[in-house]
Amino acid sequence: MHIDQAENNQHLNETLRVAKLTYYDILDTAAESAFDQLTQLAVAIFDVQHAGILFQAAEKVFVKSQIGSSSSNESVFYVSAPIITPDGFDIGKIYVADDQAREPTEKQFNMLKLLADMVMEKLESRIAIRKAFRAYDDRLHVLIHDLKNPMTTISLQSELLGRIPGVDERASTIAGKINAQAKRMIDNLNGILSTARKETNSFKPKKTEVDLKEILEGVKLDLDLNLKRKAQNISINIENPLKIFGDLDKLKVIFSELINNAVKFSPKGENIILSGQIAENEITITIKDHGVGLNAEDLDKIFLKFPRLSAAATENENVYGLGLITANALIEIHKGKLWVESEGKDLGTTFFVSLPIK
Repeated sequence: MHIDQAENNQHLNETLRVAKLTYYDILDTAAESAFDQLTQLAVAIFDVQHAGILFQAAEKVFVKSQIGSSSSNESVFYVSAPIITPDGFDIGKIYVADDQAREPTEKQFNMLKLLADMVMEKLESRIAIRKAFRAYDDRLHVLIHDLKNPMTTISLQSELLGRIPGVDERASTIAGKINAQAKRMIDNLNGILSTARKETNSFKPKKTEVDLKEILEGVKLDLDLNLKRKAQNISINIENPLKIFGDLDKLKVIFSELINNAVKFSPKGENIILSGQIAENEITITIKDHGVGLNAEDLDKIFLKFPRLSAAATENENVYGLGLITANALIEIHKGKLWVESEGKDLGTTFFVSLPIK
């Protein structure tokens, strides 16, 4: 009877362990630079040929990151550290191995354990970002519905104004522009709402072939009124299409946030320059402004939530501290990178977005 109870407890613990691993949504996912960097660190610390990060599912082992071989049977030297969840479940391991015998130091063992903890922290941060986005979506739905009502009224009223008999041509033209902008705003709001609803069901990007140049041109058009108000210009120094496989809606949000950020933090009359560069397997988009710039302290916390920066929007535009967080998270799920450079205060800022072509 005691044996049966022990077996039942063991089965229950295994079920809970696998459920916890499933909760982190890491199985069968593509390679990610954050995990690959940890594997590279493990290789460097032990000076070995093989290393990797594994997750143990119910009936299979999923290799998240790997350098060399993952088989302990083929290695003379093999050491691993378990990846333990905050509630004590062993869901995987980070290992190092080599074809030659080695005598690792206690310091190396401890560093491998730290790397395992860093893997766990990465899993927790992925879940935290997703929860934050779901909460953000709830607020977003309310906000968008509140914005759509007056925009719909403006669209209808401007359309009626343009149809009034006897209205002069100039007034009719202005009414037409107001109607077109209102409709574009409504379409954008519907697009954001549609994207948010999709992300409630799936956070993974739905990739199709898209042209980054077209996306940048679309964002420029959407920001036309803001640009005119500040007498600014956006120069897109890209001659040919820049095609990648990515999620169109998410990419629009990424570049809308970053370019709008450049508009807000640049003074009147300035030019914002967008350019693109193709490498072997990736495309890097550069967004360069000549605005207020960032000091060293700003650069350290620019991607934190609600950061307090020395830089301020030039026309007191609303800045909520979530735009860069949103862009960075969406770039990460495309397996891309976002970073920023600035020479200092009043010397402008340059954001770089690197995205894999496939």
